[in-house]
Amino acid sequence: MAKRSNFGGIPGSYANMMKQAQRMQAQLQQSKAQLEQQSFTAAAGGGAVKATVTGARKLTSVEIAKEAVDPDDVETLQELVMAAVNEALGQVDAAEEQLFGGMM
Repeated sequence: MAKRSNFGGIPGSYANMMKQAQRMQAQLQQSKAQLEQQSFTAAAGGGAVKATVTGARKLTSVEIAKEAVDPDDVETLQELVMAAVNEALGQVDAAEEQLFGGMM
C-alpha cells in the first residue's frame, strides 16, 4: 500500500498554500509601504504645538505658536512638544493596528 503524504495526498496543495502565503506577504508589504507614506498630525496645548510624523515614524514637522514660547517656562513647551509627537505616533500605531490587526 502506498504511503500518503502529510498533506492529505492532494497534489499541489502545498504549492498552492505557498503561493497564497507569498501573495499575502506581498499584500502586507504593499500595505506597509502605503502606511509609511501617510502623514499623521497631532496637536497639544489647544493647538499651540503641532507635530507631524510619517507612518514610518519619522518626525517631519513641528509647529510652535508664538504664544507657546515663554523663555521663563521652557519645561511646558518641552512637554507640549513631547505630547504632540507622542499623540501623532499613537495615531500611527492605531492605523497600523487597524490595517494589520496585530499581525506585525
